[in-house]
Amino acid sequence: MKKVYPFITLLFFATVVFSQVKPAIVTKSSVLFHIKNLGITIDGTLAGFKADIKFDPANLNTSTIEASVDVNTLDTDNGTRNDHLKSDSYFDAAKYPAITMKSVSFRHRSGHNYTGVFNLTIKNVTKQVEVPFSYAETGNDGEFKGNFQIKRTDYGVGGSSLVMSDDVKIDLDITTGK
Repeated sequence: MKKVYPFITLLFFATVVFSQVKPAIVTKSSVLFHIKNLGITIDGTLAGFKADIKFDPANLNTSTIEASVDVNTLDTDNGTRNDHLKSDSYFDAAKYPAITMKSVSFRHRSGHNYTGVFNLTIKNVTKQVEVPFSYAETGNDGEFKGNFQIKRTDYGVGGSSLVMSDDVKIDLDITTGK
């Protein structure tokens, strides 16, 4: 009987370890950005969203999110502007083809509202950003909606400008399935 207890204990711990949150599959994504230039708001999108999402509202300490978007998919509905933004003066897409985010921590605010602290890397510059977001589950699907603001010059995107805002607003809408 004494030999059974270690086996049961090992089985219990193995079950706990292997029953950790399984990665969710991204089924739909939208990454939008907004910046003012000459007083006019320019909107754009980034596609090629890839993520490893292991988010469990009941266990935020073990939740993780790692995501990236493809800089070469940047689209402002103006081909000339897109090419300029992908050049080495701005995103340098040839040298830095991805923008990445990796979670550091999560905090529950209220209801379906959370705040995530992420390491955001653009052009090989990493800064921590706080991203307030909502998360709701419907059946097997989960939906993340969030927005945050960064300073483009913190990441070496574009130089100083009297006509272009330093502030960039980013909206995320991600749907996952299991």
